[in-house]
Amino acid sequence: MQDILRGEWDYNGLVITDWGGSNDHVEGVRAGSDLEMPNPGMDSARQLVEAVRSGRLPEAAVDACAARVLRAALTLNETRKPSGQWNKTAHHALAYRAAAESSVLLKNEDGILPLHPGTRVGIIGDFAFTPRYQGAGSSLVNATQVDTMADLLPDSGLNWVGAVRGYARDGKPDPAMEKAALDLARSADVVVYCFGLDELSESEGIDRSHMRIPQNQIALLELLARVNPHIVGVLSAGSAVEMPWLSCCQALLHGHLCGQAGAGAMLDILTGQINPSGRLSESYPLRYEDTPAYRYFPSEQRNAEYREGLYVGYRYYETAGVEVLYPFGYGLSYTTFAYSRLIVGEKGVVLTVTNTGSWDGAEVVQLYISKPDARVFRPVRELKGFCKVVLKAGESQQVHIPFDDKTFRYWNTATNNWEVEGGRYQVEIGASCQDIRLTAEVHRAATTDRLPYRPEDLPHYRSGEIRQVPDGEFAALLGSPIPDGSWSGALTANDAICQLYYARSPLARLVWQVLDRKKRKSEKAGKPDLNILFIYNMPFRAIAKMTGGAVSAEMLDGLVLMANGHFCKGLARTVRGFFRNRAKNEAYVAMLLASWKEES
Repeated sequence: MQDILRGEWDYNGLVITDWGGSNDHVEGVRAGSDLEMPNPGMDSARQLVEAVRSGRLPEAAVDACAARVLRAALTLNETRKPSGQWNKTAHHALAYRAAAESSVLLKNEDGILPLHPGTRVGIIGDFAFTPRYQGAGSSLVNATQVDTMADLLPDSGLNWVGAVRGYARDGKPDPAMEKAALDLARSADVVVYCFGLDELSESEGIDRSHMRIPQNQIALLELLARVNPHIVGVLSAGSAVEMPWLSCCQALLHGHLCGQAGAGAMLDILTGQINPSGRLSESYPLRYEDTPAYRYFPSEQRNAEYREGLYVGYRYYETAGVEVLYPFGYGLSYTTFAYSRLIVGEKGVVLTVTNTGSWDGAEVVQLYISKPDARVFRPVRELKGFCKVVLKAGESQQVHIPFDDKTFRYWNTATNNWEVEGGRYQVEIGASCQDIRLTAEVHRAATTDRLPYRPEDLPHYRSGEIRQVPDGEFAALLGSPIPDGSWSGALTANDAICQLYYARSPLARLVWQVLDRKKRKSEKAGKPDLNILFIYNMPFRAIAKMTGGAVSAEMLDGLVLMANGHFCKGLARTVRGFFRNRAKNEAYVAMLLASWKEES
């Protein structure tokens, strides 16, 4: 926060903790953390006062944080204006543009898309009626309007023959809905099937344990493919999924979480009003087991070990030669593009892109850098720039992608700085990380001769084969022994409430059972209770940061002691802390009242 955020980046705004995310506000203030959220009460404030009085914390550190909070409050108050008229239509149009340019066409077998006017189309899927257009949990926002595929399809120029939900969103089988979907599929030339990850699959407070679409959606898709082979899938999901069902779709359009106008944008892509130009921002593996983190997550006991290092996503798949379903940067168009005349200069690259098809369209030109003879381990290629160019059919345009200070650098732990390894680099221009169209060579001078490690000590990282990194090699990468993350048998303030499962106190384990039962019940109903999830995953320390001062640090220590089986000792500390905390809070309020009376 000091060296990089406020020093290197010259940031002079506020630093605010996540809700309950503060561990030690005294140390936080020392580092420049200005505000604890959401409501720690006066206990944290008293800790700061005591730290200043004892000499543990400089008063200047408190003054600096207070000044930033005050400056932000005054600035925001001065610039805040009463809400006036604003153009909802223009906002919706911007949401439409964002969805239209980011939706990715993944498959278009036999050119089924765009759909011809008059095509008899049936639309199937709960997402066509209630789109998955945003995240779940704290990311929820109130949209001014939400387009749905079912509402827009009748005015699309297609011969609309019906729309049914087909499957239950909660994952339960429904024979009646299934029959209606199959009957509709038989009567249509083309089925537009809207499916994907539901809110329960991706939500705040939940980690996915697999990468599959809910089974009832896939079971229906497979049945539909038997009665109608012309299925256009419209996929909604906030992250990568496995696609063993891909053969059931003649075309597949991925809208991700497409926003309030996404349904209209995707429908216009299906009908050819928009030429798709979105590209994948992550690789889609064939299966979950192929991912670089599969053997290391979820963590065991108290350690989460990032043994994959920098080999995340395409950096891993490309380096280790692991086959993927769709690579990073991939996306289809209704037209084709040719690349030519690559020129590499000191400050960047210039090339020519030509639209060689019969449609106007946009291409995303991607710049990758590779160093085949690197001594410092690195991915086989890394994205270092891109440019989206819009071309009419037959048009050519020169594209410039500049180099910057990040193009050739790596982080050197020996010099504690960004450095450049000297030598020969490959400049690669492609339409994805696997579709490299043009290459050239460039040389760069080294900025240091010091290496961050001995290359021979890290054979797995040099090869990219990081699925089974030995302890010794991981320790060599860390530069220190691997911390012991084994369970000690005693809970601490930094353990989560869900870890009451390990508590020595029967009462504490009962609390866990109640919470776990409520969590499972809400998940089974298809509507995860985010409040329960929040409490379930919250560290004990957050109790003292989120209760408006009702729980002090001393009381928290007592609660943790009780959970660890020291009931009497913990209860005594909790009760003693309660009365001390209440007395101090009352004294502070009395002091404020007296001060206000004097001022008035």
